Amino acid sequence: MRLSLACDHAGFALKEQLKAHLLDHGHEVLDRGCFDEASVDYPDHGVLAARDVADGLADRAVLVCGSGIGMSIVANKVRGVRAALCFSPELAEMSRRHNDANVLALGARFTDPDTARRILDVWLDTPFEGGRHQRRVDKISGLGDY
Repeated sequence: MRLSLACDHAGFALKEQLKAHLLDHGHEVLDRGCFDEASVDYPDHGVLAARDVADGLADRAVLVCGSGIGMSIVANKVRGVRAALCFSPELAEMSRRHNDANVLALGARFTDPDTARRILDVWLDTPFEGGRHQRRVDKISGLGDY
């Protein structure tokens, strides 16, 4: 699977750990930064990874900032993106099964690296159920700008 990754300074260390994990498991990674712990604005990097998904350059994206909230807000501004902020493997599973989430947001200050890897693995391995959930995802996709 081809994944686009992005983070801010608070998420840098976790992004690097997740990147190594993904590469070790045979995934292709597009790294959209940031590339060190110097202070940056998370929207500048998060939007690049979200656009990779929307434009078909990546199958999915993983975004990491301090809380995960900012990155999830940024990603959900991009048409075609369904970003889910997950703090447990169970939330990650539901975001895929019911919402077909194509972007995972993680909070580095609230999610330890082992839990983050478990969340990521579940999120990558869980299929979308479709069925009644497809109707709801279609409604989300059909929402215009208000």
